[in-house]
Amino acid sequence: MTADLFSTPSENNAPLAERLRPKTLDDVVGQRHLLGPGKPLRLAVEAGRPHSMILWGPPGVGKTTLARLMATHFDAEFIALSAVFSGVKEIREAVQRAEIHRAQGRRTILFVDEVHRFNKAQQDAFLPFVESGLFTFIGATTENPSFEVNSALLSRAAVYVLESIKPEDMQALFVRAQRDAFADLSFDAEALERLVGWADGDARRFLNVLETLRTAAEASGLTDVTAEFVQNTLAQNLRRFDKGGDAFYDQISALHKSVRGSNPDAALYWLVRMLDGGADPLYLGRRVVRMAVEDIGLADPRALTMSLEACQTFERLGSPEGELALAQAVIYLACAAKSNAVYMAYKAARKFVSEDISRPVPEHLRNAPTKLMKELGYGKAYRYAHDEPEAYAAGEDYLPEGMAAVSWYDPTDRGLEAKIAQKLAYLKGLDRNAREAEGQ
Repeated sequence: MTADLFSTPSENNAPLAERLRPKTLDDVVGQRHLLGPGKPLRLAVEAGRPHSMILWGPPGVGKTTLARLMATHFDAEFIALSAVFSGVKEIREAVQRAEIHRAQGRRTILFVDEVHRFNKAQQDAFLPFVESGLFTFIGATTENPSFEVNSALLSRAAVYVLESIKPEDMQALFVRAQRDAFADLSFDAEALERLVGWADGDARRFLNVLETLRTAAEASGLTDVTAEFVQNTLAQNLRRFDKGGDAFYDQISALHKSVRGSNPDAALYWLVRMLDGGADPLYLGRRVVRMAVEDIGLADPRALTMSLEACQTFERLGSPEGELALAQAVIYLACAAKSNAVYMAYKAARKFVSEDISRPVPEHLRNAPTKLMKELGYGKAYRYAHDEPEAYAAGEDYLPEGMAAVSWYDPTDRGLEAKIAQKLAYLKGLDRNAREAEGQ
C-alpha cells in the first residue's frame, strides 16, 4: 500500500516508463554493483532490515524504483515527497501519516526525491524521526551528497552510488519494452544504437523516446524503424538541438570542435543553437566539463573549475539566468590554452594496465600499520620526500619492480603546462644525477 504526493496514473494510460517499472529487484536493469549477488543493497534487502539511505546518481537510473521496491519487499507503507514541490507542511503531513502507520503496526518508508533541494532546516526536520525509527528515510539526489546533504542527516544514512545505465543494459530494456509494448515494430541495429546513444544512460528518457517513435511510426504506417527515421523523428517531434535539419550529435560535435579550435564566437553559436532547440542545459554543462579535461587539462586548470561552477550556477539559478554561466564557461574554454596531454596519458595508462600483468606494490611503498607488517619489511627504506632536499627524493622509483620506465604524460609548451614541463625536466635531471652518483 502506498501514499504519494501525486496520484498514480492508471495502468493503461501510464507512460511506458511507468508501465515497465520493475516489480522485483531481478527486474532492475543495471546497478549490478549494488544489486548483484552478495552486493550491498541486495544483502540489505535479503536481510530484511530496512535502513535509511541516500541514493546518488544521474536521472533515469532507478532511484525511485529502488525505493518503491524496498517498500514492497519490506511490506512497508510508501510515502513519496518531492523536494521541488514540498515544504514544511508536506513534511509535517508525512510525519503524521507515519505515526498512524506505526499505531497500526506498519512500517513506513519516506522517500524524498531531489533531497538536495531541501534547505538545511527542512533536512534537519527529518532527523528526530529517523533516529526514533518512525520511518526509514530514503533520499534521492543527482548531486554529490557530501556537499548538498546536511552532515547530520548524512551520518544517519548509508550512501549508495547509482551509475548511468550501460548500453548493454539499455538494450536489454529495449527487448523488454518491445515485447510488452510494441511487438509489431522492428528496429535495425543502427537505429537502436542511435537511440541508446541519445538516451545517454537515462532509462526514463530512453523509454519516453520509444513511445514517441511508436506514435510516429503508426502515423507513418511503418513497421521497420531505421536510423534515418529515428533521426528525423527526434528532430521533428522533440525539436531537440535541431532547427535546420542537422542531427543532435553533429551539433554537439560542432560545439566541441569550436572550443577545441579556440573560436569563442562559433562555440557560443552552437551553444545557443542547442539551448534554443531545447537541449538540456545540464547535459551541455556535462559536455563542457569533458571539454575542459580533454582539450585543456593542465594547460589551464581553471577551465575545469569554471566549467563545474557553471553547472552549479545553473542549478542554483535555473533558466534563463543560469545559461549565462554556461556561455561564460564555453567562451573561457575556447580562449584557454589547449592541451590533451592528460587525456592521452590517461588513455595510454589504461591501455597498459588492461594488457599488463597484476604487479605487486614494492615493499618500500607498502603501508605498515602493524608490527608484523614492519617485520616483513613493509615500508622499509621508504624515503619521505619532505625530508629530502627540495622535498624530492631524487632517484627513488615508485613503479612496480621489473616494470620499465614510462613517460605517458608529455606536457605541452602551452599555458601552465610549459612550467610543468620545466619542473618535470628539472626533477628528471635530479634523478639522473642521483643514479649516476649511486653507480659511482
